[in-house]
Amino acid sequence: MRLADLRDHLRALGAKPAHERRVLRLWANALPQSSGRRRPEDFLPQALRDGLPALEAEWAGLARLQSEHPADDGSARLLVTLADGQTVESVLLPRDGLCVSTQLGCAVGCLFCMTGRSGLLRQLGSAEIVAQVVLARRMRRVHKVVFMGMGEPAHNLDNVLEAIELLGQEGGIGHKNLVFSTVGDPRVFERLPLGVVKPALALSLHTTKPELRAKLLPRAPSFDPAELVEAGERYARATGYPIQYQWTLLEGINDGDDELDGIVRLLAGKYGVLNMIPYNQVDGLDFRRPSWERAADIARRLHRRGVLTKLRHSAGQEVDGGCGQLRARALDGSAAVRPISVHRKDVGPVAAS
Repeated sequence: MRLADLRDHLRALGAKPAHERRVLRLWANALPQSSGRRRPEDFLPQALRDGLPALEAEWAGLARLQSEHPADDGSARLLVTLADGQTVESVLLPRDGLCVSTQLGCAVGCLFCMTGRSGLLRQLGSAEIVAQVVLARRMRRVHKVVFMGMGEPAHNLDNVLEAIELLGQEGGIGHKNLVFSTVGDPRVFERLPLGVVKPALALSLHTTKPELRAKLLPRAPSFDPAELVEAGERYARATGYPIQYQWTLLEGINDGDDELDGIVRLLAGKYGVLNMIPYNQVDGLDFRRPSWERAADIARRLHRRGVLTKLRHSAGQEVDGGCGQLRARALDGSAAVRPISVHRKDVGPVAAS
């Protein structure tokens, strides 16, 4: 369901633009429709008041909590059931953050990601994306939303941008606290600067080597890492928000000195920050998570060489809650996957076995 469908329902009940904004604002903030200084009976048309309970019940069914998996760091993985019975994942993050999904599955097929193993099943409507925020706000405060869950936001661009616009205008979330995460797609750099709400941007880099990136992200647009960084730099300067470069740290694959030299070459002096995230281990995938000491040493070395680097914990590591894992376990009870073989030391082929 899209936000346009919600608006159509409201207009069919006699809502004018001011009524529509009020109802959607209260919904996006997980507040009762009776909230606010103006009572509904003094402001909303009778037909709209009569129809609101049914609408609220329908909207509540867009995203329902199936299970919650808290972690020691204050985060919690949420398995969320959609109206059609399919499930996606959201993550409550420390410091009032939330990570939401934008697709059911993903077509990019990153070899280290569980979500991509199933391919793309369907797009999430803009109302389903916002409904994940509403669900989370019933549980705790949410002041930041990152579009980094299941799916590639650039492949569902219209719905994601509609959700961002509502959350930035009616949902009370600062524009720089709406973070659009992508592997890199030319349409992102064309569309995002044109929006009323311009989100911050996170770019999945993962390697500075074009050949390795093509193997790790087999169906991502063919952006050379250097070109991706330059496109990100232009957006950062235009919006005033530093780019977040995402780097999933894979032991023996993208943690060598050659990669560190490449990172310095690409990112030193750029208006951005490198978020280095040690890999979230997945049974059946032949990737390993480096030790925290090794990751911390890498981050310190990069920082000393002029690259602002933040070492991040992957939320849900101790509950095996990497993106797609909860959904896989719910579907088959085991999250079993075909193993992938990776040539680690020589940047050789990365291929399914």
